Amino acid sequence: MRDLKELLKEVFPKVVELRRDFHANPELGYQEVRTAEVIAKTLEGLGITVKKNVAKTGVVGLLDTGKPGPTVALRADIDALPVKDAKKVEYASRVEGVCHACGHDGHTAILLGVAMVLSKLKEEFSGKVKFIFQPCEEHLPGGAKFMIEEGVLEDPRVDNIFGLHLWTNYPIGKVGVKAGALMAAPDSFAIEILGKGGHGSAPHQAIDAVVIAAQVVQALQTIVSRSVDPLDPAVVSVGVMQAGYGFNVIADTAKIIGTVRTFKERTRAVIRKRMEEIVKGITSAFNADYRIEYTEGYPALINDEKVAEFVKKIAAETLGAENVWEAEPVMGGEDFAYFLQKVPGCFVFLGARNEEKGIVYPHHHPEFDFDEDAMLLGMELMVKYVLRNEEIKN
Repeated sequence: MRDLKELLKEVFPKVVELRRDFHANPELGYQEVRTAEVIAKTLEGLGITVKKNVAKTGVVGLLDTGKPGPTVALRADIDALPVKDAKKVEYASRVEGVCHACGHDGHTAILLGVAMVLSKLKEEFSGKVKFIFQPCEEHLPGGAKFMIEEGVLEDPRVDNIFGLHLWTNYPIGKVGVKAGALMAAPDSFAIEILGKGGHGSAPHQAIDAVVIAAQVVQALQTIVSRSVDPLDPAVVSVGVMQAGYGFNVIADTAKIIGTVRTFKERTRAVIRKRMEEIVKGITSAFNADYRIEYTEGYPALINDEKVAEFVKKIAAETLGAENVWEAEPVMGGEDFAYFLQKVPGCFVFLGARNEEKGIVYPHHHPEFDFDEDAMLLGMELMVKYVLRNEEIKN
């Protein structure tokens, strides 16, 4: 077998070039037309079978060695965010108000680099590899669900799946792996308080939606503190409260919008039930009415224990055991969770922070960037995941 590190270094300049091209030309979810074209052309140039327009703008590549073995899936998300790029770099976004502020450009470039390497090693391993380039991870309900519905995990049936996220919470050279629950289920809610408008000088003639909404917001905070097991992580956050017309007008309606984050379905159900009870009780006490729209987002992301242990093993061999961290669960959501509901797999956090280079900003920040050298490590992990995949059975 050709020296893997030499192969990785050989393709890395092209990977950086692709990443910077994607970063300069970002596209929002289900608008990734140019991105998909670049992906498809790159895969086709490697002799990989390509299927386009999966879940609108997704792309799937299939590398078949012609020898019996596992079918391994690797996934990258390809969409950008509605964020203005504030970085002063040559590859800054050329699209006003749109930016790859979460590293998806890097994920896409990494997976294309892996395809380049594996296509050169086709004669030296067995089985098939599916390269899944998924659209619209950033917005509910996400592209993973629809790719699955369109059969991305079938024909041939995927045995296991691997994904990663460039993570500026970790320094470069570190990787976070965890069996079990890693990322939360991100739900959203919109509550409308239906009161009765009036003049600010005569509150007794109105039903003040602002006062009622204030009571509701306060009471919602008691759900986690008083209705959820303190050992079970959960979040209820109100992000928007809208009401009112003028300084002397009592508002007839108020809107409360927020998010719920949980790991367990039981806890998710408890919070939803308590939210309804609280809003109903408070509005009833004020002779008002209400409407609630509760939208369940992605499921919690649960890594398979056996696959996670395998990933830890190859990560330790690649980076050193001291650089493989036990990832702490985060309350952010990720629709890779849908894939993990269908087949065993693992999702990891790949360190991409570098304070010496000024790469310190969090995800979704206008100045977000990552150390591009992290892509080389990500490629190595993914390639080894494929080449040694049969070890998962043992």
